[in-house]
Amino acid sequence: MSVDVLVVGAGISGIAAAQRCADAGLRVRVLDRGRRIGGRLAARTAEGHSVDLGAPYCTVSDDRFRAVAERWIERGLLREWTDTFQVGGPGGLGEAKSGPMRYGAPAGMRSLVEDLARGLAVEQRVVGPIGSGAEVDGEPARVVVLAMPGPQAERLLRDHQAELAAAADQPYGAGIAVVGRFAERTWPEFDAAFVSDLPIRWLADDGRSHGDGAPVLVAHTTQEFGAAHLDDPDAAIAPALDAMRLVLDTALEPETVFAHRWTFAQPTAGRERTFLLDPETGIGLCGDGWSERSRVEAAWLSGDDLGTAIVERLA
Repeated sequence: MSVDVLVVGAGISGIAAAQRCADAGLRVRVLDRGRRIGGRLAARTAEGHSVDLGAPYCTVSDDRFRAVAERWIERGLLREWTDTFQVGGPGGLGEAKSGPMRYGAPAGMRSLVEDLARGLAVEQRVVGPIGSGAEVDGEPARVVVLAMPGPQAERLLRDHQAELAAAADQPYGAGIAVVGRFAERTWPEFDAAFVSDLPIRWLADDGRSHGDGAPVLVAHTTQEFGAAHLDDPDAAIAPALDAMRLVLDTALEPETVFAHRWTFAQPTAGRERTFLLDPETGIGLCGDGWSERSRVEAAWLSGDDLGTAIVERLA
């Protein structure tokens, strides 16, 4: 047997699970279909600035994740951003609402996953359906981890693992991220806003979250609007820009603008447990959907919890 643990999915949850197993001395390989790791902590570079296309920040409440976050902060990979977001709508920016400290990544949130993955063997590969046991495309392992949105895991499991496929499945909402880079910052000072009554639900100043002041705005559409434009995400650009103009009450003409499609942007229902490890097949499931509420911290905890359970199983 070539490896102890095969992890499919190189987002923060899969990498956390893989790293926990590797730290315990297990032989681990990670497979991911993307050209770069990170999953839904994706980024795209616009004139030297790494734009967050997925989750733009993380919060910290769990002591284990806090220890990881503090190491990132010490090394300059993570920074305090803000504890205050505003609300917005067709009438502009409204009241400010305080909450937990949100931490941004100067090099983009994907840089955190890349840091976690140091020393791991990661291979770019699209995998086929999972068989009757712990194997991927005929390659056996003692444990196989599917670290991905529930609907994607269900597709890999449905042919030979009907019960596990049903356990994996979970409703997800779609979304489209629309990014505009501008010649200069002409909008009112703000960090981010939760938006209602418009095609976008979230608007953030990406330059402020990264701390470099880049004139970049990122909007995320509502789930309904995103689902209606999955086949043509560029068609979401004009309505999203119009919504940005209303929220910020200013003329916005980007120098460059693009859209990124998220078929599975965010789970619409949570779970009470943080992972699943099937004792009969040796197949494990983890991800941000394995939590009461989808968060970067929850995704890391899901992977770390599953990794810990795998180490206990294989020790």
